[in-house]
Amino acid sequence: MGDPGEMMDPVTNPKLKRELREYGKRGRTDGPYADNLEVDALVVGGGFAGVFMFYTLRKAGLKTVMYEAGTDLGGTWRWNCYPGAMVDSEVPEYQLSIPETWKTYNWPNNYPGYKELRDYFDHCDKVLDIKSQTAFDQHRRGPLVPPWEGIDKFKGIVHHSSFWPDEEIDVTGKRCGIIGTGASGVQITQAWGPKAAHLKVFQRTPNLTVPMRLRKLSAEEQEEAKRWYPELFDLRERCFGGFVYDFCERSTFEDSEEEREKFFEKLWADGGFRYWLGNYKDYLFDAKANRVVYDFWAKKQRARINDPAKRDILAPLEPPHPWGVKRPCLEHSYFEQYNRDNVEPVSLKGRTIECFNETGIKLSDGSQHDFDIICIATGFDVVTGGMTAMGLHSINGESLESQWKKSAHTYLGTTVSGYPNQFHIYGPQGPTLLSNGPTSVEVQGRWIADVIKKCETEGIKYINPTDEASKEWKKRINYLSELTLMPTTKSTYMGGSDPNKAFEQTCYAGGLYAYGKEIRAVLPDLKGFDIVKA
Repeated sequence: MGDPGEMMDPVTNPKLKRELREYGKRGRTDGPYADNLEVDALVVGGGFAGVFMFYTLRKAGLKTVMYEAGTDLGGTWRWNCYPGAMVDSEVPEYQLSIPETWKTYNWPNNYPGYKELRDYFDHCDKVLDIKSQTAFDQHRRGPLVPPWEGIDKFKGIVHHSSFWPDEEIDVTGKRCGIIGTGASGVQITQAWGPKAAHLKVFQRTPNLTVPMRLRKLSAEEQEEAKRWYPELFDLRERCFGGFVYDFCERSTFEDSEEEREKFFEKLWADGGFRYWLGNYKDYLFDAKANRVVYDFWAKKQRARINDPAKRDILAPLEPPHPWGVKRPCLEHSYFEQYNRDNVEPVSLKGRTIECFNETGIKLSDGSQHDFDIICIATGFDVVTGGMTAMGLHSINGESLESQWKKSAHTYLGTTVSGYPNQFHIYGPQGPTLLSNGPTSVEVQGRWIADVIKKCETEGIKYINPTDEASKEWKKRINYLSELTLMPTTKSTYMGGSDPNKAFEQTCYAGGLYAYGKEIRAVLPDLKGFDIVKA
């Protein structure tokens, strides 16, 4: 029969790609593609973290090579090319502070799309020379796809949002379905609503979105602002979420009702994550305060939805969970899409997707929904999944996947016991999803570079975090989490949407600034590590 992969049209064939290895190939055996490379440092991943670490380690004089799963730099922004894909963090905060990268680059708007992010990474390569020492197509993880039967029977087009093809799929005049209302589902709804003949969005839990306030940026205003960029990059590391704003110094009920309303309106008007990470300091800890925050959110969003039935599905009066314990998605016209006659939310409350069939999707209540195009926007195994899917094994021969089956353990959110001289960034038990990515990357990346420099100068062969230190860090992660309302809800913070994963806090919930001070406290003595000298 030959290779099935060679027989399939990558756009129209109903076979759903689930793993990056389905794209992997090895076109060369020289340079960074060679076997048995002799290097000082190997960087895995060519996104923000990879670019920053490659630049920092090479600048420190280390022979460094990078492996990247995609065909080019950009990390998730090479794969995230689904309709409407864009960043949810505002520039200039959402970029690296390396002067060479921002002094000669300007953005088209304050929330760039995936094409602009790709252009940014091309620029980073142009000024930093990264690709010459990068091996591409080095596959890693795949998306999170529930075990629905019949996906391969569907005769229309189906893709997961994580593996959306670069080729444009025209939805004009088509019956379209989106499964999931996370960030990808929200953005695809905004893109498809104006074009599709009919669009159904399958919702398990309402997305408590906030407005991003998208606007164009001129080159002139950016050039004028660049004199402040060094101060802005310093400020973002001193704020809870890695942005240039922080929680209000007052608690919710210190203000009168009128004062609260005025404060909320200002956060809402300014947009972005300010309503999440610039709000009253107690609302993520106190249920009564949280309800006040939710009620204002519901009032603002319900006013945007014309149809009462749709309104109750998308922005219910009763909160589905405490506000802010899931990372809210930013949007610019999400709820307005549902004011179109052709856009319909389909609530999965009390029912599930039973299976796919030749014409569409069948729900557990027996209802049939027929489509020409389906997008599965169910996310991917974030935080821990990026590491467990790599096939890592400890010095004792155990796989990381099996070690973390019941519970993940790291030390400082940067190292794992049993994996000497291995570091991770923007992963489990760091600030990660509670912070701005590039800010976290640089706080952790500089620390890692300083640890490596210490090892180099002091003749240390390897360091390995102790089990005891890892257990204490786990206690610290749990303690910070249990102070908040986060453990009340299954979310990406608490193990993600994979039912087989442990229900546990995956991120450091004390804020980026506090985190930076904690990891710096182990230096210069490398407290918590076993040290072996050459």
